[in-house]
Amino acid sequence: MSAAGPVAPWREHLRDSRWLFAAEFALIAAVFVADAHQHILISKTPYLLALAWTSLLLRGARWRDLGMRFPPTWRRLVLVGVAAGLAMELLELYATQPLLVALTGKYPDLSNLRGLIGNVPMTLLAVGASWVLAAFGEELVWRGYVLNRAADLVGRTRLGWTISIIVVSVVFGASHSSQDSTGIVENSIDGALLALVYLACGRNLIAPIVAHGITDTVDVLIIFSGHYPGMH
Repeated sequence: MSAAGPVAPWREHLRDSRWLFAAEFALIAAVFVADAHQHILISKTPYLLALAWTSLLLRGARWRDLGMRFPPTWRRLVLVGVAAGLAMELLELYATQPLLVALTGKYPDLSNLRGLIGNVPMTLLAVGASWVLAAFGEELVWRGYVLNRAADLVGRTRLGWTISIIVVSVVFGASHSSQDSTGIVENSIDGALLALVYLACGRNLIAPIVAHGITDTVDVLIIFSGHYPGMH
């Protein structure tokens, strides 16, 4: 990846350092362990975002190198994101979720969101959090940072990206363990689809951020209406 201006030799060395890879993935695992022991407040995303930012600074890279940029085609990317988000939501509600429920007998556990039903202020807060923490924050972390670091490790070939998408999407699903087995699998599928949108758009984060925000917003609005499957 390119960065602005000359890069110090030690930063060039860090870009391919196995020790840095090991340290970063160990810290990601540590965040998961801390969350499992309820030592993480609100969300893992801010902690992982801080790790991502530190990694970029150490390696002399920028967020724009990972796709956080607005090219002249940004409007098209927004439209792609909207279309992808709606398609993902339809796929989840009418295909993957019914299939998973038939196999496991369980809906995703969204009981912590039951308070949104009919509650306008809480729903507006949830929509805002969905865009800030989930859409923006999680896409920067998972598709921008973790997916690219995994590809740096295994190689930026077609096979390397395939392996990275599979592994990172499974871990992304596991990060939603509070939603039980069905929720974990659903989020793994969503993570893979968002990664494909990211790559299809030339590794630009605008489309997956919008797609993620759209799917979460629709979910929140359905929960607000009291019609989300399994939450009657």
